[in-house]
Amino acid sequence: MPSFDRQVLRRKVSEIFVIRASGHSLDALREYPNWELTNHRLQQFLEEGVGGVILYGGSIEEITNRCAQLRMWAGKPIFLCADVEEGVGQRFQGGTWLIPPMALGRIYLKEPEYAISLAEHYGALIGYESVICGLNWVLAPVCDVNSNPLNPVINMRAWSDNPQTVADLACAFHRGLTSQGVLGCAKHFPGHGDTKVDSHLELPVLDNDLSRLAEIELPPFQALIQQGVSSIMSAHLILNRVDCNYPVTFSKRILTDLLRKKMCFEGMIVTDALVMRAISKTFSSGSAAVMAFEAGADLILMPQNPSEAIDAIVESLISGRLPISRLEDSLQRRQLALAQLNSEKPATSCEKNAFENQKVSFFAEKLIDISIESRNTLIIDNYKSLINLIRVDNLYSNPILNHSSPALVIPEQYGFRNVITHPSGISPWQNNVKEPLALEKFSDSAFLLQLFIRGNPFQGDEPLQEPWISVIMQLQRSKRLAGLILYGDSFLWNDLQNVLEPTVPFVFSPGQMPLAQEKALQCLLDSKKMKVDISPSQWEFIN
Repeated sequence: MPSFDRQVLRRKVSEIFVIRASGHSLDALREYPNWELTNHRLQQFLEEGVGGVILYGGSIEEITNRCAQLRMWAGKPIFLCADVEEGVGQRFQGGTWLIPPMALGRIYLKEPEYAISLAEHYGALIGYESVICGLNWVLAPVCDVNSNPLNPVINMRAWSDNPQTVADLACAFHRGLTSQGVLGCAKHFPGHGDTKVDSHLELPVLDNDLSRLAEIELPPFQALIQQGVSSIMSAHLILNRVDCNYPVTFSKRILTDLLRKKMCFEGMIVTDALVMRAISKTFSSGSAAVMAFEAGADLILMPQNPSEAIDAIVESLISGRLPISRLEDSLQRRQLALAQLNSEKPATSCEKNAFENQKVSFFAEKLIDISIESRNTLIIDNYKSLINLIRVDNLYSNPILNHSSPALVIPEQYGFRNVITHPSGISPWQNNVKEPLALEKFSDSAFLLQLFIRGNPFQGDEPLQEPWISVIMQLQRSKRLAGLILYGDSFLWNDLQNVLEPTVPFVFSPGQMPLAQEKALQCLLDSKKMKVDISPSQWEFIN
């Protein structure tokens, strides 16, 4: 058995770990203190060699300063990453928040080349703003084929339910992203699109075999591999007919035999966050890290207890359970990925007006415009009184709905009475399948329904199971449906169109952000034409 200097070995092992931190500089401002390390512990881990940080929360100015601080603590190049699949503004206030990828998939159905061009600039915009903030690794694109319309966690994050569409748009996104000097990450291998449970909450189990994977799930990943994607993230799920003994993240049969050998992937394999309950409910931080590394993962993302996880891999190397060559291979892949990064000096403070780029804002706004679908105008004078019934997932630090959100403010200006329903609030339901909405809880007013519904992490399947189709039929029978706006789920929208009466005014907006709310309500109430074409010369900003 070879002898090891434990301290030197621990420092090397630390390099393959990516830990979670808040984008806020003060410990007291951490939004998820159970997951986000204190500044003292964060600095300690970086000084001990930890190789990356995943960030969440704060403003674009805060995250810029935070990235500079983390690099200083590390004293060497590290990965600074974030889940900004739908724009930097999805996670950090002040950045650009884009419509979800599935919206571009709908455009692809009619104009594939146009959608591919949009996807490339979509990726370039995210890369552009990430570089300004100091991020160097974007955990996107999502390469899952959303074959299950009731998928509670992928849903609108996917580009499509068609493998070729996903491959084309994910590759275009990746070209744009990497043109700005940042790394991408194809996820969630070998495909999370057919699940019916959220792996943030529990472990999904699928019966898809290798032939099914080869036909549906794997083509987008293979396309990204051929394009040279630097990393692929594993999915926390079990494939009973491929490896019934281990989740994908712990499966050597899937990560090494399938991805590394059969699909010839030479880049970094990174786990999804080990803190997710699909893993952490059953496995300790130490055992999870060792099993993932043993299966073929190169980087270990967000273990619940980083110290325990690092020590466990150190012990597995010292004991001979894992050969030191495994660590050397992963460190080499990590170094090769770091060498691909933008060689220019990272931002140290938020560049003045960098997030007020007119071409960027024009592109983001027009994406909303071309994604909106609508019919008819809501004539307010036709009703004595109107209720603006808004459905959201929650009211806790909700970036979609607050006191100044257009979904609340604009209807109120027109005389609507605002009512908000959410799963943690007073239930609007009654025990009647055909008439599920308890109308006696409301006045005799007609309803404008504004439904914010899409699959989102940590929500489970409840939002997608709520009986809004039956509610619409109920309100139509009683002549009390004045209008409908659905923000989010295109699969639900396809179903709603089958029951909406031709005279009912409606708007569908894949985007849920405040600007999308403003445009959707403008379209419903003012009947202003939202369908505008945009030529590349107006928003060309790659390079």
